[in-house]
Amino acid sequence: QVQLVESGGGLVQAGGSLRLSCTASGRTFSTYSMGWFRQAPGKERQFVAGISRSGTRTYYADSVKGRFTISRDNAKNTVYLQMNSLKPEDTAVYYCAANSMGYVSKYDTPTEYDYWGQGTQVTVSS
Repeated sequence: QVQLVESGGGLVQAGGSLRLSCTASGRTFSTYSMGWFRQAPGKERQFVAGISRSGTRTYYADSVKGRFTISRDNAKNTVYLQMNSLKPEDTAVYYCAANSMGYVSKYDTPTEYDYWGQGTQVTVSS
């Protein structure tokens, strides 16, 4: 069983920055592919970013490309999402997700992940 705990959300003005963290329990974090998703009220869960087990491959939604950066520190069992130039439309609950199954065919598909965190709220004011 893997537990994921997100932190770092909050209220920020448009144009500002936040860094989200997601820390995983267990000793096999380096074997998990990781992703960040978000969900705004009344909307479906949306892919934000994904990262391979070693961190050498990263993937982004078009809406955040160039503004957000996903990274990971396997020694700390943590994946990060650095969010810059935030916009009001980035407001959502942000979730991290882990794929412990060894292979991800599509990082942007929620069903590829078998563990999810509880989410952290990000609110961007205009």
